[in-house]
Amino acid sequence: MFSNRLLLVCSFFFLTALTACGSGGSDAIDSPPFLFVPEPDNSIPIVKAESTYVTFVDEDVTYAEGLRHESSSTTAVATPLKLDVYYPSNGSTNRPVFMFIHGGGFTGGTKAKPEIVDMASYYASRGWVFISIDYRTAEALITRTSMPQDELLSYFKGLAPQEWIEHALQGVETIKQFEQAVAMYMAQRDAKAALRWIVANAGIYNINTDYITVGGASAGAITAITLGISNLEDFRDEISINNDPTLATTNIQEAYDVKNMVYFWGSNVKLDLFEGVYGAYLYDSDDPELFMAHGTNDANPSTPYSEAIELQGIYDSLSIHNVLVTLEGAGHGAWDVTVDGQNLSGITFDYIVERQNLTVE
Repeated sequence: MFSNRLLLVCSFFFLTALTACGSGGSDAIDSPPFLFVPEPDNSIPIVKAESTYVTFVDEDVTYAEGLRHESSSTTAVATPLKLDVYYPSNGSTNRPVFMFIHGGGFTGGTKAKPEIVDMASYYASRGWVFISIDYRTAEALITRTSMPQDELLSYFKGLAPQEWIEHALQGVETIKQFEQAVAMYMAQRDAKAALRWIVANAGIYNINTDYITVGGASAGAITAITLGISNLEDFRDEISINNDPTLATTNIQEAYDVKNMVYFWGSNVKLDLFEGVYGAYLYDSDDPELFMAHGTNDANPSTPYSEAIELQGIYDSLSIHNVLVTLEGAGHGAWDVTVDGQNLSGITFDYIVERQNLTVE
């Protein structure tokens, strides 16, 4: 069912108890390998302060399908959407989960970015299930510029709502900007589908869905905060299943509750866009708590440092707990930054365990 390999990060004493150990090998498995299967534990999850467990990863697991264009097709076709699941060799039945969304300006990017893989290993080796997702970007779009607007709306039917496409056409200056605007909707729809997949499959990985963290970098941060702040039906019900039959693959009946959000050098542009299209202001006092890290020299026009300040102001006005770690002098994509001797994984670890009251050993 899944592909599996081991990232041998620590705790080599576990290896004698594993039946599928190796360095970079691949085995087909029906369910994650565990050292033992204890009785279910419904208490607060226990995580480790230091890297403790061997990390397993199930790669390229299909979580849903979505529509995309191919160069040879005149209509959109279904394509599988993939994620990678990193999990520890501890046999716990009570694991917190951290879903991470890569960046790429909604034009590309990968769930296997080395910095994300490193972060995944950091968390999984301490007891988390860490899930890195891919989603549809502008690469899934082939815009035919000669089309009149009515044909263009038909051509993109099922990929984004008509009102979203019409709004994008009015507000952009280039084809690339139009495709990015359409891809913003697709990315959000897919991220929500991925989170619903996690809830639907929580039992396979022994995930406690009361302890969900979502995070991302750049476009992924934009998508992550929109995931936490938007309502369950947003970016889901604007397109009918008749127009997008692949919605049937997205565990559409599942619900989720995000506990904390992690934002690296992002913005609230998608929430602004949603408000522009639907007139709906999505922020409210029930939104998840928020951690932000943003460089003061972020030259990306879509993610200036001022966006973090604005988002913090919104959160403060709603009296929701939030943290902004200002990365003085850092630019966009400051993955290698350290603050008080800690990297981003360590900083966010401390934040999550404190805010979720996780037990740390």
